[in-house]
Amino acid sequence: MAIERAVYKTAKDRDGDITGLCQSGQLWSPRRKADAIRDIEGGAYRYYVPMKDGSKTPIRVVNGPNGKYLRSDWDQTERNNLDQLPDCTC
Repeated sequence: MAIERAVYKTAKDRDGDITGLCQSGQLWSPRRKADAIRDIEGGAYRYYVPMKDGSKTPIRVVNGPNGKYLRSDWDQTERNNLDQLPDCTC
Protein backbone atom coordinates (compact mmCIF):
# COMPACT_ATOMS: atom_id res chain seq x y z
CA MET A 1 0.00 0.00 0.00
CA ALA A 2 1.33 3.42 -0.95
CA ILE A 3 2.25 5.96 1.71
CA GLU A 4 0.44 9.28 1.28
CA ARG A 5 2.27 12.60 1.31
CA ALA A 6 0.44 15.93 1.49
CA VAL A 7 1.84 18.74 -0.68
CA TYR A 8 1.33 22.38 0.34
CA LYS A 9 3.96 24.12 -1.82
CA THR A 10 5.78 23.57 -5.10
CA ALA A 11 9.14 24.56 -6.50
CA LYS A 12 9.04 26.11 -9.97
CA ASP A 13 11.60 27.09 -12.58
CA ARG A 14 11.71 30.45 -14.38
CA ASP A 15 9.09 29.22 -16.87
CA GLY A 16 6.74 28.19 -14.05
CA ASP A 17 7.26 24.45 -14.60
CA ILE A 18 7.01 22.35 -11.43
CA THR A 19 10.46 21.16 -10.29
CA GLY A 20 9.61 19.86 -6.83
CA LEU A 21 7.01 19.19 -4.14
CA CYS A 22 7.16 20.43 -0.54
CA GLN A 23 5.63 20.12 2.91
CA SER A 24 7.40 22.03 5.68
CA GLY A 25 8.75 19.92 8.51
CA GLN A 26 8.74 16.59 6.63
CA LEU A 27 11.95 14.61 6.13
CA TRP A 28 11.04 13.87 2.50
CA SER A 29 10.57 17.55 1.66
CA PRO A 30 11.56 19.02 -0.67
CA ARG A 31 11.13 16.21 -3.18
CA ARG A 32 12.50 16.83 -6.66
CA LYS A 33 10.20 16.24 -9.64
CA ALA A 34 12.12 13.22 -10.98
CA ASP A 35 12.04 11.52 -7.57
CA ALA A 36 8.33 12.24 -7.09
CA ILE A 37 7.58 10.83 -10.55
CA ARG A 38 9.54 7.69 -9.69
CA ASP A 39 7.70 7.44 -6.33
CA ILE A 40 4.27 7.70 -7.99
CA GLU A 41 5.00 5.38 -10.90
CA GLY A 42 6.59 2.81 -8.60
CA GLY A 43 3.56 2.85 -6.31
CA ALA A 44 5.59 3.54 -3.14
CA TYR A 45 4.06 6.95 -2.46
CA ARG A 46 0.96 8.91 -3.36
CA TYR A 47 1.18 12.69 -3.35
CA TYR A 48 -1.91 14.84 -2.96
CA VAL A 49 -3.05 18.41 -2.33
CA PRO A 50 -5.27 18.65 0.78
CA MET A 51 -8.43 20.64 0.11
CA LYS A 52 -10.31 22.89 2.54
CA ASP A 53 -13.29 20.51 2.52
CA GLY A 54 -11.09 17.62 3.71
CA SER A 55 -10.82 15.91 0.32
CA LYS A 56 -7.51 14.98 -1.27
CA THR A 57 -6.70 15.92 -4.87
CA PRO A 58 -4.17 13.43 -6.26
CA ILE A 59 -0.99 14.51 -7.97
CA ARG A 60 -0.42 12.39 -11.04
CA VAL A 61 2.23 11.85 -13.69
CA VAL A 62 1.42 13.03 -17.21
CA ASN A 63 3.32 12.20 -20.39
CA GLY A 64 3.62 15.52 -22.21
CA PRO A 65 5.28 16.50 -25.48
CA ASN A 66 8.46 17.44 -23.57
CA GLY A 67 8.49 14.46 -21.20
CA LYS A 68 6.82 13.55 -17.93
CA TYR A 69 5.52 16.14 -15.52
CA LEU A 70 3.44 16.38 -12.33
CA ARG A 71 -0.15 17.60 -12.39
CA SER A 72 -3.27 17.96 -10.26
CA ASP A 73 -6.73 19.09 -11.37
CA TRP A 74 -8.86 20.19 -8.46
CA ASP A 75 -10.98 22.75 -10.27
CA GLN A 76 -12.05 21.02 -13.51
CA THR A 77 -9.92 23.28 -15.73
CA GLU A 78 -7.23 22.40 -18.23
CA ARG A 79 -4.61 24.25 -16.17
CA ASN A 80 -2.23 22.45 -13.84
CA ASN A 81 -3.32 23.57 -10.39
CA LEU A 82 0.07 22.81 -8.82
CA ASP A 83 1.15 26.12 -10.35
CA GLN A 84 -1.19 27.91 -7.93
CA LEU A 85 0.42 26.55 -4.76
CA PRO A 86 2.88 28.79 -2.88
CA ASP A 87 6.57 28.55 -3.78
CA CYS A 88 9.20 26.49 -2.02
CA THR A 89 12.80 25.74 -2.94
CA CYS A 90 14.43 22.47 -3.92
